[in-house]
Order: sequence, then structure tokens, then C-alpha cells
Amino acid sequence: MEKKKTLSKILTVAGTVLVWLPLLAPFIFGFVSLSMDGIYRYDFLMPAELGIIVFVGGALLLWAANRTLLRRKIIGWGLAAAAVSMAVLFALGDVETTGWEFVVAIGLLVTYSLGILVMGIGGVLLWRELFNKPTE
Repeated sequence: MEKKKTLSKILTVAGTVLVWLPLLAPFIFGFVSLSMDGIYRYDFLMPAELGIIVFVGGALLLWAANRTLLRRKIIGWGLAAAAVSMAVLFALGDVETTGWEFVVAIGLLVTYSLGILVMGIGGVLLWRELFNKPTE
């Protein structure tokens, strides 16, 4: 029983870190750019560019959630929203920066980022529940 709990904790920590990394990286690099060049640059495409990290982290979180039967819905829905929006975005292909296709592409990027955020919150909640010692 203790091995199952330890593996679930490892999966939760690794998955949560991997999910949050692509969301926090643009801010971190923006502040690095600010300190070096005096200009804050935010790369809003970075979470999509680091999508493989998001999906590996999401898979680890979903695995941990299924093992513990905790926070499965929030992590699953976040992962599904991110995956579907990214698949539709890939299906759109290259779009011009004008027109309705561009608006749809930006909306899909926002949906993808919100899915990552939901997964990250689910990971933090799962982490808190697994590491919180019951008071008896």
C-alpha cells in the first residue's frame, strides 16, 4: 500500500511541474529579457511550442489521479480541452493574421492555455490532498 502511495506522489509532483512549466516559462524568460535588454518580451506561443511537455505532464497527472481516485474530472477535462484545441489548431494549419481563421486560432490558443491552467490547478489540488497528513 505504501509503494502505491509513493508512486502516486511521484507522478503527481512530476506531472504538476511539467504542466506548470510551459505556462510559467514565458514569464520567466520575459523577466530575463527585461533584466538583460530592458524590454519585457512575452512569447504567447511558448505554451503551444512546449506542448509535448504539457501532454507528458498531463498523462502523469491523469495516471496519478486514476490511481488515487482523486481529482480525475478536473485533470481529465483540462487535458481533453488542451488536446482537442491543439488538434483543431493543427488541423487549421497556417492562417493569415487577418480574417476569421486568425480569430479562431487565437481562441484555440486561449482554450489550450486554459486547459493547461485547469490541469495545473488540478495537479496542485491533488498534490495537496496526497501530501496532507490526516489528523487523527
